[in-house]
Amino acid sequence: MSKILLIVAGGIAAYKSLELVRLARKDGLDVTAVLTKSGAEFITPLSLQALTENPVHQDMFSLTDEQSMGHIALSRAADLVVVAPATANLLARMACGLAGDLASTLLLATDKRVLVAPSMNMRMWLHPATQENVAKLRARGVLFVGPDDGDMACHEFGPGRLAEPEVILLAIQTALSSAAPGKTLAGKHAIVTSGPTQEPIDHVRFIANRSSGKQGHAIAEALAAAGARVTLVTGPVSLPDPVGCDVVEVETAREMQAAVMAALPADIAVCAAAVGDWRVETVHEGKIKKSPGAAPPLLHLVENPDILAGLARAGGVRPRLLIGFAAETQNLRDTAVQKRVRKGCDWLVANHVGVGSDVMGGENNQVHLITAHGVEDWPLLAKTAVAEKLVSRIAAHFAGELS
Repeated sequence: MSKILLIVAGGIAAYKSLELVRLARKDGLDVTAVLTKSGAEFITPLSLQALTENPVHQDMFSLTDEQSMGHIALSRAADLVVVAPATANLLARMACGLAGDLASTLLLATDKRVLVAPSMNMRMWLHPATQENVAKLRARGVLFVGPDDGDMACHEFGPGRLAEPEVILLAIQTALSSAAPGKTLAGKHAIVTSGPTQEPIDHVRFIANRSSGKQGHAIAEALAAAGARVTLVTGPVSLPDPVGCDVVEVETAREMQAAVMAALPADIAVCAAAVGDWRVETVHEGKIKKSPGAAPPLLHLVENPDILAGLARAGGVRPRLLIGFAAETQNLRDTAVQKRVRKGCDWLVANHVGVGSDVMGGENNQVHLITAHGVEDWPLLAKTAVAEKLVSRIAAHFAGELS
């Protein structure tokens, strides 16, 4: 039975930790809870103890626990440390290595993997200080699930909402089932494309898509954490640069193709960008004016270069492992299987982006991994967990365990 150490910090979302415990116990996990002083303002130790069926730890200076250095024993007895919810304050203390209470001391003393589920006001989450702290923690191997976009108790809407307990549980299962990647890809060069492309119509307007770049950036960061030298070629996004990556910013598909080809040779290429299929043949100088009674302008579209197929035909500089992405709205599996063969890539990661899907711009993703040996259906996971799992598969491929 896998053992989880669950740290519950403050915030209204703390109530969701009770449902997380219930689901984890139902899944056969042994859960021990640590409740911070602020967390105890929202839920009671008795509630956690009743659901975990284990003592709840709160006091750094407990005479009973500390007879045997309890904070050290707790930090190392678990198979995974989970922080849900994780406040901006706790993330900052983790990033700085502070140890002022039981929770932060456990996190500093643990030698196990740590999975964090942030929850805070959207402005706190988007603040540069918080984003810098998150980047530091990710660079150290800390796993993240969420936060989601949504309505908050402060009556604002945006990123910062705690991921749902079912999604956190999936991230826990993924973390438990895959060993930490360590530096398994040291010495490898990986190229990752991410985000949308923008194809100008005139000097004001452009053709684009809803890609946020969250999945591509997460893959780049996971590859860097695994020791690879990463060149990230990204279209326009509102995301911080992943830690440890060489970032090349582009706008159009042709610029992205040129940057990718310039980054070769590479051992790995992951084409996760949502590249525009078409562009306007002639970009209008200035701004196209709307005149009363005049017909709308006719836009003549021409096809953009196929970056993935181009890499597959790159001869001696073709990446040893070439991975494409396919976003489809119907017949996902069949279309993706055919697309892998047509594009000439080794693996294809397919996901559904049709009506009702929030993959583009959202925090979670459900993908299918298509290889020459068949189709693997992955469960709904946080995009960071998808990235972690994909990088583990890439490392296994280069270790000779997968083809």
